[in-house]
Amino acid sequence: GIRLAPKEKLEIPVLFMPAEMKIYKAVVVIHVMRENGENWPYEVTGESNTDLNRNVIVAENGETQGILWIYPVNGTPEAPKQKSVVIRCQARQRLEQRVELLLIGVMPDAGNSATVDTEELSSTPEVTDGSSATLEFLYELQYQSDEIRYQLESLVGMELVEKEWDTESRIVTLIFNVVFAPSKPMRSEATLVIQCTAGGLWKFPLVFIATEPEVDDVINIEAVGLNKESIVGFKLTSQTR
Repeated sequence: GIRLAPKEKLEIPVLFMPAEMKIYKAVVVIHVMRENGENWPYEVTGESNTDLNRNVIVAENGETQGILWIYPVNGTPEAPKQKSVVIRCQARQRLEQRVELLLIGVMPDAGNSATVDTEELSSTPEVTDGSSATLEFLYELQYQSDEIRYQLESLVGMELVEKEWDTESRIVTLIFNVVFAPSKPMRSEATLVIQCTAGGLWKFPLVFIATEPEVDDVINIEAVGLNKESIVGFKLTSQTR
């Protein structure tokens, strides 16, 4: 019963309030008819556009009685923001550290996995509790800017090495092996995004801190006399081209 003037815009609010960490699906359908109840003279034939045929309501005389717009809506719940995980290493050293992350509220039903967008997320092996419930996770390390990505991408490596699934508490524990090999002092942040194919999104802020490196050497210059120059030479090797 909503009347729209020509070129008028209609805003349709969509509210999403998930109760569980699973994929939700809905469809928004908009049905438009002429205000005077008359049909459009356009007739749908076998040669008409396929998408148009699917979205029109045809009257008995073949004319168009109504038009439908159908918008699928997929809702993915996101867990509350997690605490930051700090990874600290001295510059010019290599740190290999295991990071344990808890995913709370994981649903065992993975029947809707086909709707998950896996374009940029890395696939991981399945998690199983020994029964028929099987879970699969996708993860990706996201950066706040291209500059941070350029700075961190070659210094940080992550690999999922172990998974545990507690069916009673619905908590999945993911253990990552993180390698951090900074070349100079720095502090940068990134976000580890984890998605379950059964539904649910978890984000874990990561803080990478590289402290001051050890002193390479001590240079001693011995004076040959007052007001006379003393010279000591040493070599520097570049770490890059």
